[in-house]
Amino acid sequence: MELREASLEDLEQEWAFVRDMPEDENGLTNSMHGISREEFAARGLPDMLRFAKGIGLPDWMVPETFLFLWEDGEIVGQFRIRHFLNDDLREGAGHIGYFIRRDCRGKGFGTEGLRLTLALAREIVPEEEFHLRVNKDNLASLRVMLKNGGRIVGEREGRYFVRIPNPGRTGREGREG
Repeated sequence: MELREASLEDLEQEWAFVRDMPEDENGLTNSMHGISREEFAARGLPDMLRFAKGIGLPDWMVPETFLFLWEDGEIVGQFRIRHFLNDDLREGAGHIGYFIRRDCRGKGFGTEGLRLTLALAREIVPEEEFHLRVNKDNLASLRVMLKNGGRIVGEREGRYFVRIPNPGRTGREGREG
């Protein structure tokens, strides 16, 4: 299993994956659902790469790294790291969002993918804890977060808010972009 940042080298597989991801599943939105290959190559992937560098973001956005989880040469999931929190993210989606392909669920990909994502996020995120959010009816995703050291810190509007310690934050300056 391997976690890789979005890249031009993997364009074909990344395009097929995001094209088939639902527009919104359990709160993770995908503006590229159904996107053509041409549009993904011209706009979708370049946006992913630009967002990771924090270039040309709308005022409401923060830098966000797009990652793909690979197993045996196929993408099985997507993970996203928001580099720091603004007020909306602090009270909402948090630092990390993820999606596992339906036929790959229940096989440990979410747990391992989140573990790998957290390891990378420790080098990026300045806050002392990672903020995550999960729908109350998505118990499988909640278990993934808890297995990765999460604890429920609140609930509101059908969602649990989870925090995972960021040991990478101790003793260093965080970056904001």
